[in-house]
Amino acid sequence: MSAVPVRKDGILLLDKPRGPSSHQVAAWAGEILGCRTGHAGTLDPAVSGVLVVMLGRAVRLAPILLAEEKEYIALLRLHADAGRTRLEEAASGFTGRIYQRPPRRSAVARNLRIRNIHSLEILGTEGRLALLRVSCDAGTYIRSLCHHIGLAAGTGGHMQELRRIRSGAFREEDAVTLHDLKDACVLAAEGHTESLDRMILPMESVVSGLPNVVIRDSAVDAICHGAALAGVGIVRQDEFGKGALVAVVTGKDELVCLGESLVSSSAAPPGRTGLVIAPRSVFMPAGTYPRIWKKKRFEGS
Repeated sequence: MSAVPVRKDGILLLDKPRGPSSHQVAAWAGEILGCRTGHAGTLDPAVSGVLVVMLGRAVRLAPILLAEEKEYIALLRLHADAGRTRLEEAASGFTGRIYQRPPRRSAVARNLRIRNIHSLEILGTEGRLALLRVSCDAGTYIRSLCHHIGLAAGTGGHMQELRRIRSGAFREEDAVTLHDLKDACVLAAEGHTESLDRMILPMESVVSGLPNVVIRDSAVDAICHGAALAGVGIVRQDEFGKGALVAVVTGKDELVCLGESLVSSSAAPPGRTGLVIAPRSVFMPAGTYPRIWKKKRFEGS
């Protein structure tokens, strides 16, 4: 197939099937699109559901995406009969902060960790099977959670099936399959890019929850070369404290970089001198906006 006309930097929301690893699914997507990929939040081979795939420069968004809240539907199999009331009483003790140790089969060190279970709902029961909806911190082991709920119910239990239905703001109803992606790429190669354009989300969709700092066009290229942003380069900004992670964008809402605030927004109103933001991950290629700065030490002004 000829080269596909595709935006190389963005977010692809895939519905991972059971069987392959998350790494393999992301690699297949990269082969189809012809670009570098990474994924945010590993799903075991036997687990299906929402897999956020980062394309091109979007892989630098990994620290944000990996930390986002997740939501799952889990099928718990108890090892003995227990009524729904007894199961609900057992499950109620696992909301809020819980302690977990990664399973023996895990690839990470088996150190004790604290995770938050934001909500845990029993959707239905049938015999020894129970369907659970779990909203939790990133890095929560649902297999361990099911095991501990079974112990608390006095019957023992294990996770039989698992599907991730949400990762941060991304939900399963918006995810596409690898087959959908391949079909869209075939159409794009023939000049019909609408389907593929809808599948690849802009990087800006990830940082919408961060404080935004809108900068002058004259400041963009200096930041793309690693310069810190001074107040004179800022047009407007949301509120933020010192040390906050902020999204630096152009007047057209294009993501330039993620940065760390050197001062609070109240201490550095737009237009004043002094450094305000230190870039941490730059997404916009240098040269996208005209080079206006001349100093050896750039201040993004």
